[in-house]
Amino acid sequence: VNKGALSAIGLASLMRLLLFIAALGVVSTGVKLDPSNPAASVFKLASGELGYKIFGVVIWAAGISSVVGSAYTSVSFIKSFHPVILKFNREIIITFISISCIIFILIGKPVSILLTVGAINGFILPIALGIMLVAAYRSKIVSNYKQPLLLTITGLAVVITMVWMSYGTIVQMITGK
Repeated sequence: VNKGALSAIGLASLMRLLLFIAALGVVSTGVKLDPSNPAASVFKLASGELGYKIFGVVIWAAGISSVVGSAYTSVSFIKSFHPVILKFNREIIITFISISCIIFILIGKPVSILLTVGAINGFILPIALGIMLVAAYRSKIVSNYKQPLLLTITGLAVVITMVWMSYGTIVQMITGK
């Protein structure tokens, strides 16, 4: 982790906090948000048509940076699987981005896509933590390290809670309840 990464994480966190405070300010006035695109309606209610256009530019930039970032990250994870992947790294990233764009064009509904991907993403962290907890007891992996039982119990509680919450979110999205 370098200074640039920490700056980016800090800036992204600050922007999320400021956006949350701004949305809270708009909602606290008692206005009704558009259920088809609540995030955009916050901007529209706060700043009119100009705010709505600014929101479009911001969400487009966020979408582009997310697609490019996820493509680069995903391909960097699989580079070591086969030399062909390393050789065609750039082409694979471009293909990943193209497929993402095609899926978005075919499905549309940015709010639905964002919520669905976020819900599915909710399973990634507990699965990764679960794998790490299992690995912590494999001497082939950790050598002489002894995992404290309290850390394992706490980690297991986090895994169970996060899986339960993620599952509940997916069920709620499917059933609409």
